[in-house]
Amino acid sequence: MKIGNVEIPSGLILGPMAGVTDFAFRKICREFGLEMSYTEMVSSKGIYYKDKKTMSLLRIGMEEHPVGVQIFGSDPFFMAEAVKRVQEIVDYEILDINMGCPTPKIVNNGDGSALLKDIDQARKVLEAVKMVSHKPVTVKVRIGWNNIDGTIEFVKMLEDSGADAIAVHGRTREQMYTGKADWNTIKNIKSELKIPVIGNGDIYTLDDAIRRMKESGVDGIMIARGARGNPWLIRDIVTYLKTGKTSNKPKVNEVRDVIMKHLMYAIEDKGEHRAIIELRKHIGWYIKGYKNAAQVRNKINKSSDIQEFENCINELLDN
Repeated sequence: MKIGNVEIPSGLILGPMAGVTDFAFRKICREFGLEMSYTEMVSSKGIYYKDKKTMSLLRIGMEEHPVGVQIFGSDPFFMAEAVKRVQEIVDYEILDINMGCPTPKIVNNGDGSALLKDIDQARKVLEAVKMVSHKPVTVKVRIGWNNIDGTIEFVKMLEDSGADAIAVHGRTREQMYTGKADWNTIKNIKSELKIPVIGNGDIYTLDDAIRRMKESGVDGIMIARGARGNPWLIRDIVTYLKTGKTSNKPKVNEVRDVIMKHLMYAIEDKGEHRAIIELRKHIGWYIKGYKNAAQVRNKINKSSDIQEFENCINELLDN
C-alpha cells in the first residue's frame, strides 16, 4: 500500500489509541515488524498553545519511520496552525485528522466523530490542513454517527477535498466499541473511492486480518485493541502477508522479556514512577489468560519500583 510517497509493504498499520500507543508501546511494536504507526491523538489547540503535556505526545523515535502524527480539532484555524507548528519541530511522514474518536470529552467539543454530523465543517477542516501540510493527509473516521446514512457522501467529500487515504472504523459513534464492526460498509466505501482505504475494527487474530482483507478488498488494515498486550499479532500478520508463513505462539520467557523491555522503554520516556503506573494497564493485557493473573495484577497495582514489578511478573509466569 502507498499513501502519497509513503510505502507500507504489508499494509498493516497500528492505530492511534489515547493512553496506549505512546513512544514505548510503538517501539515494542516496531521490533515485531510493524511498518507504520501513528502517535496518540494530539490536540490542535494544545499544540497551538504549546501545552507541555500535549507536546510530549509528539515524541517520535528515530527507529519509528514511517510514522504519522494524528491531530484532532474542529476549528480550521487551530488545525492549520497546529500543522504548521508540528512541521517545524517533528520529523514525520503522514498527517492524520481524527474524525472518529467517540469519547464524550472529545465529541462534546465538536471534535472527533462529532464532525460526522457536520459535513461542511469537516470539509473546512480538511481543506485548511491540506493548504498548509507538506505531508500526505489521511483521515480517520467511523461509518456514521448513529447509522450509515450519508456515509458514502461523507467519505467522497473527504476524497474530493484532498484526503490521500482514509481509515474507517466499522462502527458508528453511537456504538462506541460495542457490537460488531460492519465490514460490509467498509467494503462499500472501498468500492466508491479511488484513494487507499484502510479497514479497522475487530481484528484480534491472524485469521481476522486475512478474512477482512479478502472480503472487503481494502488496501490495508489497522489494528488497535487487538495489539494491546499482544505485539505478537503484529508479527503474525506481517509475516503472513509477506511470506505466507505462520508463527509459533510466544513462550513464557519471551512474554516476560517483552514486558520488562516495555517497562524499560517507558522508563526511558517518562521516568520510573510514571512508567510503572502507566504500565499497569498494559500488564493486564499481557497476562490475560494466565493462571493467577488477577492476583498478580493486584500486586502489580501496588508495586512502586522496578524490582517489585519484576518479582510480580516472575511470580505469575513461573507458575
